[in-house]
Amino acid sequence: MNKKEILDQEILKSIESVYNFSKAPINRYKKTINIEDNKEKLELLKKKIINIKNCELKKNSKKIVFSDGSYKSPVMIIGEGPGQKEDEQGKPFVGDAGQLLNKMLVSINLNRENVYITNVVNYRPPNNRKPEQSEINRYSEFLREHISIIDPKIIILMGSTAMESLFGYKIKISKERGVWKEVIIYNKTYLAITTFHPAYLLRQADQKKYSWIDLKKIRKKIDELKLKI
Repeated sequence: MNKKEILDQEILKSIESVYNFSKAPINRYKKTINIEDNKEKLELLKKKIINIKNCELKKNSKKIVFSDGSYKSPVMIIGEGPGQKEDEQGKPFVGDAGQLLNKMLVSINLNRENVYITNVVNYRPPNNRKPEQSEINRYSEFLREHISIIDPKIIILMGSTAMESLFGYKIKISKERGVWKEVIIYNKTYLAITTFHPAYLLRQADQKKYSWIDLKKIRKKIDELKLKI
């Protein structure tokens, strides 16, 4: 060992820091990962749905009906699919069922603008028919991503289609409505409750009493969780 090497070792020993040497090159330009906010993620999801191929719903519709309300809301409402007026305006729940939904929300001190609203399918089914099981299955993939982006504390499933999209088609809404259940999406657990769709209530007014019971349960849960809406 020459004098220079001895001197170098002595200098290193005199410094308190511990040095780890590696032959690997040093990355002096570490990139900062920019996490997209929810609004950007929603736009990407919307584009993904717009670019869907071989979809009869899309072929027979005028506009995509993606969402309405606040994407920052802890409450997410999921309906079935767009009707004629929704298809024309590109917004969910703007027809007669939408007017009833607004009244239902007001009855438990909620404003439409402060919740997030979407549907299982984003294009109008022909003649306002119920989405077929294959359509529900196909769009449920987008819906799960949608839920993951919004990350709500409470999910309100309005109607059997919304219920089936997350819990399967072998259950009956008459037995499942008004019951709080957990659903796992992308390894995260969400709290959900099923109630009747406003369009159904317009046809079956005698069922509104059950929806009122569900609405009171929703209000109670909001208060229990101390959600700011």
